[in-house]
Amino acid sequence: MASATHLLTPEEAGSDSPLENVVVRFAGDSGDGMQLTGGQFTLSTALAGNDLATFPDFPAEIRAPQGTTFGVSAFQINFGSSSIETAGDSPDVLIAMNPAALKVNVDDLKAGGLIIADSGEFGARNLAKAGYEANPLEDGSLGRWQVIAFNISQLTLEAVKPFGLGNKEALRSKNMWTLGLALWMFDRDRAPIVDWLKAKFAKSPELAEANIAALNAGHAYGETVEIGGQIHRHHIDPAPAEPGLYRTVTGAEAISIGLVAGAQLAGLKMFFGGYPITPASAILHHLSRLKEYGVTTFQAEDEIAAIGAAIGASFTGQLGVTSSSGPGIALKTEAMGLAIMTELPLVIVNSQRGGPSTGLPTKTEQSDLYQAVYGRNADSPMPVIAARSPADAFDCAIEACRIATRYMTPVMLLTDGYIANAAEPWKVPDMASYEPFPVTFHEEPPAEGEAVNPYARDDRLARVWIRPGTPGLRHRIGGIEKNVGTGHIDYGPANHQAMTDIRANKVMGIAQDIPEQEPCLGEAGGKLAVVGWGSTFGPIHQAVRRARKRGLDVAHIHIRHIWPLPRNLGDLLRSYDRIIVPEMNKGQLKTVLRDQYLVDARPVTKVSGQPFKIAEIEAAIEEALG
Repeated sequence: MASATHLLTPEEAGSDSPLENVVVRFAGDSGDGMQLTGGQFTLSTALAGNDLATFPDFPAEIRAPQGTTFGVSAFQINFGSSSIETAGDSPDVLIAMNPAALKVNVDDLKAGGLIIADSGEFGARNLAKAGYEANPLEDGSLGRWQVIAFNISQLTLEAVKPFGLGNKEALRSKNMWTLGLALWMFDRDRAPIVDWLKAKFAKSPELAEANIAALNAGHAYGETVEIGGQIHRHHIDPAPAEPGLYRTVTGAEAISIGLVAGAQLAGLKMFFGGYPITPASAILHHLSRLKEYGVTTFQAEDEIAAIGAAIGASFTGQLGVTSSSGPGIALKTEAMGLAIMTELPLVIVNSQRGGPSTGLPTKTEQSDLYQAVYGRNADSPMPVIAARSPADAFDCAIEACRIATRYMTPVMLLTDGYIANAAEPWKVPDMASYEPFPVTFHEEPPAEGEAVNPYARDDRLARVWIRPGTPGLRHRIGGIEKNVGTGHIDYGPANHQAMTDIRANKVMGIAQDIPEQEPCLGEAGGKLAVVGWGSTFGPIHQAVRRARKRGLDVAHIHIRHIWPLPRNLGDLLRSYDRIIVPEMNKGQLKTVLRDQYLVDARPVTKVSGQPFKIAEIEAAIEEALG
């Protein structure tokens, strides 16, 4: 994914200098606190000034049976002293808290990589649950990797013994022991984690002290015990960064802040109607804490009620927003048609996940592009925007608000499970650099003898926005077709043709109001263009960069505005001999590009629930160039 800390210069893109980075994966049972451990290691890494990208990967079950492979939770972080754009292809270090975590994750580890295992969990019962006939720590099956195993469970119990906790409660601190060891390994400061623990357990200080003791014990173990040559302290220098205020941000956080910023730039209050669904729920959680910025959040009884309430808020003069994932977006579809027919501004956030149906609730996919562009009854055009990274989601949310209010239309903003949950550094922007787009409500009553026409339009074909209760402007809108000149109900064939054309032309006219498409890396024209959208940005960018360093004629094009497409995109694509389109679906953007521009775009697809690896796209580039 894209880094917000440091953008590659052309000189760096062609450089042969080594770029130092390390990929670490924490893996354990879903009750072992791996996401918490990874999150706090991410915090310490950001404070150390490294660039980073993370990939939380957890099961869909709230609490899968302990010790089983389908209950494994993992958190991967790639951090370094230079630009980091993906969470890493393969870990350098795997910390496995039980046999199931080892079995699920070990094949991803680099050859010669380091395994740190909690030998205290490798008893006969846990080995059987994971499907091991023999202990892999002892039978030589891990010979491709370096292995260090010690009894983290017992060491944790000893560390927290003075606090009088029962064994079960005491073992909950072993993730902090593991975090302490990781902090020692990579020369990280413990103080921010200690402060966080004290704040988290402010009402239970004995738990805070127990976790701090475990953290310190893990750190001291690395510092004082002769573990072996495989584990040593390793310092990674800070990444170069422009001066400014930085914070780590997930995609869900960035979207939430961006939506608030967009509403502020439009001069509107914001209403968010949502219903809990993975991985979109975090947006509702974040926005509920931002009431002081004119944000009202509503957890509805179902998906249809959520979008219906948001449309109602837009009718009253607020910015209506709703969010969901694929199955919930399907339920909202009829109401989207209502928003298109009433021509009200509405932002719909779709955090895509694996499907169809319930599918893979906690895994990532890009399979909702057809749904976003085409997935409604009748001719129902809607602008579609796709964020490429957690930090980019902030600007995409503002852009969605701008288009929705400027053109009086619903807009869909696409992210996915990877972007929603992953984190990266983000330079907090100066909001004075963003141009406001204040809304003007229609408040002038019609001349005597004339009727109110809520479908009167400006030169962008956007209809007027009338707040209910405005004197002299009582009006009605709704889902039945309206007369092009009066706004009254009209079933006439010529009128429906005219209104359908107007709605389509309004949306397609947005292409004149968005930037022309430029290559992210490389030049216009050449042998091969790798075209992507959404969260494939990081692996595509790194793969193209590596290919160009080897002298291959390849460029990277990444599309933010999915519909309408940038006005120059057809000419740009036709300037290349070949086009490949990596996407986490069965080739949806590829189909759109073929349809719109009659270009021979070839798909590179993946639907495993996991992001692309850089190596996979490198191989596709090699194959495309023969």
